[in-house]
Amino acid sequence: MEDLPEALVTEILKRITSTSDLNYLSLVSKQLYKIEGNQRGAIRVGSGLCTATEALTSLCARFTNLRKLEIDYSGWIPEHGNQLDNKGLFVFSSHCSSLIDLTLSFCSYIDDSGLGCLAHCKKLVSLRLNSVPKITSIGLFSVAVGCISLSALHLIDCEKIDSVEWLEYLGMDGSLEELVVKNCKGINHHDLLKFGSGWMKLQKFEFERKRERHDRYIGYDFYDPSYDAHSTDIYDFSCESLKDLRLAHIKTWPEIGLRVVLGKCKALENLWLEYVYALNDNDMIALFRSCSNLKSISLGLNLQRYCSEDGYCETRTSFTDNSIYALALNCPMLQIVDLKFTGCSRDWPSEIGFTQKGFLALIQSCPIRVLVLNTANFFDDEGMKALSSSPHLETLELILCHAVTDAGMRFIAHTPCLSNLNTSGVS
Repeated sequence: MEDLPEALVTEILKRITSTSDLNYLSLVSKQLYKIEGNQRGAIRVGSGLCTATEALTSLCARFTNLRKLEIDYSGWIPEHGNQLDNKGLFVFSSHCSSLIDLTLSFCSYIDDSGLGCLAHCKKLVSLRLNSVPKITSIGLFSVAVGCISLSALHLIDCEKIDSVEWLEYLGMDGSLEELVVKNCKGINHHDLLKFGSGWMKLQKFEFERKRERHDRYIGYDFYDPSYDAHSTDIYDFSCESLKDLRLAHIKTWPEIGLRVVLGKCKALENLWLEYVYALNDNDMIALFRSCSNLKSISLGLNLQRYCSEDGYCETRTSFTDNSIYALALNCPMLQIVDLKFTGCSRDWPSEIGFTQKGFLALIQSCPIRVLVLNTANFFDDEGMKALSSSPHLETLELILCHAVTDAGMRFIAHTPCLSNLNTSGVS
């Protein structure tokens, strides 16, 4: 091996994808140790990492072309030794000049001071902060100002972030293409509207509110099924680049909040709405009319109370067949449909706003390849019979669809392209 040209050895090592194999090979000779270190572009460290400055400096010197770094202390306990702290993060940020992707998970020793060190990472494109409890808005603002190449930011379970100056700055800068905020209780969905012109370039956006115990209950609020948040444009921004949108566990009433985003998406391809309160058909119709490229939709729907102006009140899921018909009419590229209904009684199919007739209109209008139905009490053997003639259906998953019997399952055996069938809790 020592006699082989370095270029050939490098090419051989490039073909080895297993990290453990590369680690073993690097111990065979000094030549392999050096070449493997120079070409390694990503490492993942955590418990067991020696946090002494000299050791970290040596680590950085070995991996001279490090582009992706993940520091993960999940499962850490004090007996495992010290975690990487602000000084250690400074070593990485000052020595790894090629770093473009950084993930910090469960790093309890790092605070705003350490995060400020990332200003050295002028090439940093992606930053993920997962359960970093000491980080506040001050540290995020220093990242927003210093990391001039940042285009993707993920914030998960960072509970001390309680203001959005950093978000306003990133919005004015307009470079962010991916923003994910989950379980950060100091950030609400109204704050995110302060992103302003930054929405123009954003391609992926996720917001999930931290769940609380009472979320599973219907509650006492009544929502207006005819309310139209899209009749007037009070927010002057566009989401014309947004392709992936996920909203989960948020309340859009009485303030408008993030529901206005639904009427501003023109390039949307993938949509996830999970237990978003107070939405109605007007939100979906506004969305579907502008999203002809929609390919995937996932809805998690629970029971909510709706009361119209004439005093008629009902308890049902958010959307009716009006939404289904708008989806069928305006989204000819739809291929994946995932519907989950929570809290709906099998004895009261009307608690689900959709009917089987409306649902089958969607199936017959769009080239659905993947269909997942969870507790879809409106769907029965007749629906299975109609579904069996779907020319594009490849994957079908039925969970707790109690109205489907063995007779319905026999119909589905004739579906022309079906290759994957999963059932659980059908009669």
